[in-house]
Amino acid sequence: MIKINNIFNKFFILVLIIIFISFFSASYNSLNLDNLAFAVAIGIDKSTSNKLKVTFEFLAPSPSGDSVSETKPVLNTVECSSLTNGINLMNAYLGKKVNLSHCKLIIFSEELAKDGISDEVYSLINEVQVRPSANIVVSKCNTKYYIENSIPSLESLIPRYYQIFPNTSEYTGYTCNATIGDFFNALVCNSCSPYAILGGINESNSDSSQSQVSDDSSIKSNESPITGNRESQNIGLAVFKDDKLAGELNAIETICFLNMRKEVETFLVSIPNPEEANSKIDIYLTPNTTHKIDVSFVNGAPYIKLKLKFSGKIYSMSRDSQYLNSDILDTISNYCNNYLESEFSSYLYKTSTIFESDINGLGLYALSKFNTSTEFNDYDWINNYKNSTFSIDIETVIASGFLLTQT
Repeated sequence: MIKINNIFNKFFILVLIIIFISFFSASYNSLNLDNLAFAVAIGIDKSTSNKLKVTFEFLAPSPSGDSVSETKPVLNTVECSSLTNGINLMNAYLGKKVNLSHCKLIIFSEELAKDGISDEVYSLINEVQVRPSANIVVSKCNTKYYIENSIPSLESLIPRYYQIFPNTSEYTGYTCNATIGDFFNALVCNSCSPYAILGGINESNSDSSQSQVSDDSSIKSNESPITGNRESQNIGLAVFKDDKLAGELNAIETICFLNMRKEVETFLVSIPNPEEANSKIDIYLTPNTTHKIDVSFVNGAPYIKLKLKFSGKIYSMSRDSQYLNSDILDTISNYCNNYLESEFSSYLYKTSTIFESDINGLGLYALSKFNTSTEFNDYDWINNYKNSTFSIDIETVIASGFLLTQT
């Protein structure tokens, strides 16, 4: 009996060893890093001969060494009938499996976005490797050109640049941290609309060129006066109605968007100078956390009230400025109030009546006014948002400068 047990134990151990070796051998073959190609960005364009043209950006070690800091971008493009088929074709071309777990940026061309991108967004969300935190960009040029010109100025690693540039929204308000996850959630939402980062190439990026935009806050991607070693820009917002591109927002309009979402910490505005005609003052503003938004209904149409508070400091000064004078500070505060009320009003009516897109999710505030979700669905907020009227109350308290207290 003991001998039979020993034979059984040895047989059992042998079976376990065979299973262990088979399992990890298969895992090695399929998951070995040598068999994977990690894409850091994907660009999706409309194709003339097929439905899509998809560009993948990979990182390959420099011939001089295999240091991470010396990796070089490699771009490969495939024309395909769908994004899934494009990935499969790229697998065959590379002789490796495309892995999207490190993809930081997903770019759609403006041309494709106007036709609708729901199929591609659903496919990406359904791909388990794609992280919901990957940023989504709508480019005003073809996506391959955008990727080729997305060369970091102060970063050695491209993925690092892709990861951090959306964070500038916190202290400039000129762009936003728009992710594929947020886009999908808004796409299936009945009380809000999707949005994406607006990207592009500065078409006039030369020392002799001059910006055609009269006001810095009116710039957006491909209109910036900035020159440098990188031609790609990410300024402004791409606004969608359902899955189709409805329009674009410039820098100051994006600031309004972020303020209503409480996603900007500080931002800069330029207002008329009450002391000197034909000149402006730069004001650094900090939003108050007590922003209030209320939605009610008048004759069936949305009536939306905003009460926003800001504190500010004068950022630009001259020798003769009298910015400790309380009367002058009050005048500057009033100028700032009028300026912001005008900009917020323009932004809200533009998104509601022209774009018919509730990217701020004001429908979420309206939802509480209905007894049931069925009543809200029957009201059809997305299509009724265009009938909204707005009441905007801005209160700004302006102090003197940061360090100078007397000029």
